Formats: sequence, C-alpha cells, structure tokens
Amino acid sequence: FIDYAGKPVFSMEAATRHPLQSYADLVTIDEYKTKERPKVVLTWAPHPRALPQAVANSFAEWMNATDFEFVITHPKGYELSPEFVGSATVEYSQEKAFEGADFIYAKNWSVFNDNEYGSVTNIDRSWMVDSQKMSLTNRAKFMHCLPVRRNMIVSDSVIEGEDSIVIQQAANRVVSAQAVLREILKSNL
Repeated sequence: FIDYAGKPVFSMEAATRHPLQSYADLVTIDEYKTKERPKVVLTWAPHPRALPQAVANSFAEWMNATDFEFVITHPKGYELSPEFVGSATVEYSQEKAFEGADFIYAKNWSVFNDNEYGSVTNIDRSWMVDSQKMSLTNRAKFMHCLPVRRNMIVSDSVIEGEDSIVIQQAANRVVSAQAVLREILKSNL
C-alpha cells in the first residue's frame, strides 16, 4: 500500500504498535528524568476488556533503545513478544519491580500466546497501582496514556497526586504528531 499510495503514510496506532504515543512517552521521561539512567517500569494493570499490546510494545521498543534501566512486570501468562521485550528485565513481582523506580508506566494488555491471543485471563485487581506500591519507588513519576479506568488501573490518590505526569504526557502527543508532520513536510519540499 505504501509503495503505491503516492502520499506519506504513517501508523497512528495498530494492534502491535502505537508510535505516536510511545514517542510522546519518551519525550515525557526525558523532560522529567533527574539522572542519566533512570529506572523505568512498565507494569501490567487490570482491565475488564482485552486491550491490544500496541502501547506496551512501542514503549518497550523505545526503552530498549535507551540506556535506561528498563523493567517489565506482569502476571505470568501476560508476556509480551520477545521482539519487544528485548533486553528488559522481566519481573513477575510487581512490588519487587517497583523498588527504587523513577518512572512507573501502568498499562493493560491482553495475552500474547497463540492459544489465548487477545483474551483476558486475569483481572487480578491486586495489580492496580496504588500509593502503597508507589511508596516502594524512588518517588517515581506515574504515567499512563489515558483514558484510564480509575481505581482499577490506578488509584485516585496516585493519578491525582503530585507525582502524576499524565497530563504532561498527554500534551506531548502534540509534540510527537508535530515531529511526524515536520518529517512529512520536509520530505515533500
């Protein structure tokens, strides 16, 4: 399709990737990091519906391209494809993963394996991000791509707390869209 479109084509979101969101996420971390190599944790969170892995996959791709300490935490059975996990540390204990973290990114994703692909096999609400878990971190900044199911993915106290940067993260979606548009316009001049 791209070869014959005659116009620039870019993916805003697909089932496996969400490049505009993940670039906004990277920009946000870069703006808020206080050290060269922050610990960034991508945590699975419960949701009643099966959501695609696009945000988690794209976020993992960017994090693996940085020198950040990158940890992915989720219940067993919710592994991401190895091509996206890359060099990340995978930790099945959410509490252990949160220890000393500088950024916590909460996101739900569905099962990847062939037999149950796209299904919800676990809505364990103990995986919700709350103040108690955030207290294990290095006063981590909380991230989510929005919209969010409050008191399922994250507690009100965390998303409304002073360490929540979800609004700034959402604003950076404009930055990522501008970067794509700039490249499209530059290539057509």
